[in-house]
Amino acid sequence: MVGLPGSGKSTWLEKLGVSAISSDSIRQLLADDPTDQTLHARVFATMRYLVRHRLALGRPATYVDATHLTPEERAPYLKLAAVYGCPVEAVFFHVSVEECLERNRRRDRNVPEEAIRAMQSKLVPPAPEEGFDRITVVADCVPSGEPG
Repeated sequence: MVGLPGSGKSTWLEKLGVSAISSDSIRQLLADDPTDQTLHARVFATMRYLVRHRLALGRPATYVDATHLTPEERAPYLKLAAVYGCPVEAVFFHVSVEECLERNRRRDRNVPEEAIRAMQSKLVPPAPEEGFDRITVVADCVPSGEPG
């Protein structure tokens, strides 16, 4: 999954009825707090550990639920896919920052607005050159002046 907080990643996965390796869930497991950002390195190391084990077990699909805003953040998963010889798909949630902020305001657990705006400034949509076999774009409420 690739997208800002509030873009619909977790909701989309929930509607699919699949289990995902979620950064928020890992934070909850490790620190009893899904918002604890002090554990970033441990959270993502744990996520990669779980992905490796799912791939080793031959699971048909593994969903990774986090923002994954930059090619650098996505690269470890592409490397794992290469090691295990499996295809990798990026699902990019192309949703306006305004819509993400509105959805965020309606959630029980809010991400600070300035954090979402900072994330938006570093968001790089996934590209085939990164090594993805497929990129799916989920567009929702994209203003007409933006690419979609």
